[in-house]
Amino acid sequence: MGILYGMVARGQVVLAEFSATQSNASVVAKQILSKINQGSDNNNDSNVSFSHDRYVFHVKRTDGLTVLCMADDAFGRIAPFAFLEDIHKKFVKTYARAILSAPAYAMNDEFSRVLNQQMEYYSNDPNADRLNRLKGEMTQVRTVMIDNIDKVLERGGRLELLVEKTSAMNSNSIRFKRQSRRYKNNLWWSNVRLTVALVIIFVIVVYIILAFICHGPLLSSCWR
Repeated sequence: MGILYGMVARGQVVLAEFSATQSNASVVAKQILSKINQGSDNNNDSNVSFSHDRYVFHVKRTDGLTVLCMADDAFGRIAPFAFLEDIHKKFVKTYARAILSAPAYAMNDEFSRVLNQQMEYYSNDPNADRLNRLKGEMTQVRTVMIDNIDKVLERGGRLELLVEKTSAMNSNSIRFKRQSRRYKNNLWWSNVRLTVALVIIFVIVVYIILAFICHGPLLSSCWR
């Protein structure tokens, strides 16, 4: 099975989780939540991944909501992040504003079944795999950095650094898109101005030629 554990949390408050196997995934996931929610920039959107033994914890943070899953290392990243995107949409659509004030595990009884169902779908359904690959080609999951969770927890602060780097790359990507758009607009206006200038010069040249042929600026002889 590809995806073995899933969690949805607001900050460090776990709202729902499901594990398909007996492991310490929940403990490690909560350690990750604690680390990535420290600091002043803990509401920044980001996609990050952390390796732990044979598994990788993939984390998607959007608008203060964190969706996390643990998957086999060989399962890749496209399917897990497609799963996280799907879970985020379903969770927000189902609970809306209740997410902002819900206590710990308030949605667990109901939404753990959704986590279980979608974990099985994204792990085993061949149609899901084809869909995930298509989504990956179209949207390209934001750059994901891998580090060993054990080293991160031992050294401390590395998680914050990874999140900061991811956020910085996201900001650079947005800035690049804006600059590209601004450059295209400037280039378009430059082409328009050049075209107008060429048209005006052409008209002036034609007028001068006609004035010379018609013996005067009023072109009177050409109208007879």
